[in-house]
Amino acid sequence: MAPRILLARHGQTQWSVQGNHTGRTDIPLLDTGREGAKLLGERLHRAPWGGLPGVEVRTSPLVRASETCELAGFGERAEPWDALMEWDYGAYEGLTPAQIKADRPDWLIWRDGVPEGESLAEVTARADEVVEWARSADRDVLVFAHGHILRVLAARWLGEDVSFGARLRLEPTSLSVLAWAYGLPALERWNDTGHLEGF
Repeated sequence: MAPRILLARHGQTQWSVQGNHTGRTDIPLLDTGREGAKLLGERLHRAPWGGLPGVEVRTSPLVRASETCELAGFGERAEPWDALMEWDYGAYEGLTPAQIKADRPDWLIWRDGVPEGESLAEVTARADEVVEWARSADRDVLVFAHGHILRVLAARWLGEDVSFGARLRLEPTSLSVLAWAYGLPALERWNDTGHLEGF
């Protein structure tokens, strides 16, 4: 069996609603984020997922990801892992893109990075560590993490530069699957929020 990575982005927080860059600040879930996490868990415990027996589970230690993991019903199986923490935004922590672009109109995180924070090379190295772990055994893995690091992870799974993440929109409480097609790394499912329909 070729191993896959199932990606679960954490639920809504106040900063994700407002568009603030939320790196290492430990922002809790909103009530809507908690409910979304429960709906994601219900989905993963129904067919065809069936609770994902045998899947290895890891989560970012930040509360918005670990609580999403817990509410989805995977907390007891999950191991916290710093490699899954969100990009360290440095001086841009807590700022919105509009606030940043007031000073740097052409700024793009995927190309320009952030001052006083994690470099493009550093976040790439973390994502590569997760990809290597995921491919290390014949089992699927499920990770609970954050928007930017999961987009970097997808880019690296596909063998693309970190900048490819700019083309991968990812909503809170979404489900994505990185898998294989014709022996090559592929996107099997991306930014799937079907479990939130009608919520």
